[in-house]
Amino acid sequence: MKLVFAGTPEVAVPALDALIASGRHEVAAVVTRPDAPAGRGRRLVASPVAERAEEAGIEVLKPAKPRDEQFLARLREIAPDCCPVVAYGALLPKAALDIPARGWVNLHFSLLPAWRGAAPVQHAVMAGDEITGAATFLIEEGLDSGPVYGTVTEEVRPTDTSGDLLTRLAFAGAGLLAATMDGIEDGALKAVPQPADGISLAPKITVEMAHVDWTAPALRVDRVVRGCTPAPGAWTVFRGERLKLIQAALVTDRTDLAPGELSVAKNNVYVGTGSHAVELLWVQPQGKKPMRGADWARGVRIAPGERVGAADVR
Repeated sequence: MKLVFAGTPEVAVPALDALIASGRHEVAAVVTRPDAPAGRGRRLVASPVAERAEEAGIEVLKPAKPRDEQFLARLREIAPDCCPVVAYGALLPKAALDIPARGWVNLHFSLLPAWRGAAPVQHAVMAGDEITGAATFLIEEGLDSGPVYGTVTEEVRPTDTSGDLLTRLAFAGAGLLAATMDGIEDGALKAVPQPADGISLAPKITVEMAHVDWTAPALRVDRVVRGCTPAPGAWTVFRGERLKLIQAALVTDRTDLAPGELSVAKNNVYVGTGSHAVELLWVQPQGKKPMRGADWARGVRIAPGERVGAADVR
């Protein structure tokens, strides 16, 4: 088939690579988000998908909005049979959905209908799911509600961050998307409507959702830290400033600390929760680089009984 691939971030690159390498289909063009400012200089930088497509000599389309008539006209000229999508980052209007004869097929990083929305992997980790996966489905105008072509499952490991899990799903999902394209071309693969029950939503993780509540059980604190890593980053407050929590560990034999109370040992720093303590392995103070929790604790000279979690952020 002639394909137009839509995607933007690094997580979409393995799927693009898989389609290019398959040799069975022609990736005629790539659709991605416009160049965005990045770094201290805020210079415009092309998306990872755009960079990969340019390396491969593939035409790159960067519409400000996918409803732009110039973009739609070019898409009609290309006349793709199918448009595979991975984390493109913009809603597709009906005018675009109607162009490819076999539709737009999205690779979504959950086992639909679970975790429909922008942040399925983060929500799966934060909810404590033991199994998640990826699904390919035919895009409709509803939110991730279209019929499903195929799925692949992936175990959520006890120490997985959302970044760890998403990396594995990106590669497993790349194979699934390529196989889905093959099955659509063969006519052997039919999309199956999603069940009406088991629907859960995964909206974008806000900064407030990443704010750690130390009165919650330790298991919940651990899931929030892992689910919000690397982005947007779990955080708390110490002496009126934000403290980013990069990595924590459960400490089941410490139940003597009040929620948010800090305890410093020679090479460890612990925080109380609503159940047992957690150890702060890596943190990032405001305006500084990431550091080991014990190094941070020594540097700030924590007083006995001092706590994290106060509300007065500067």
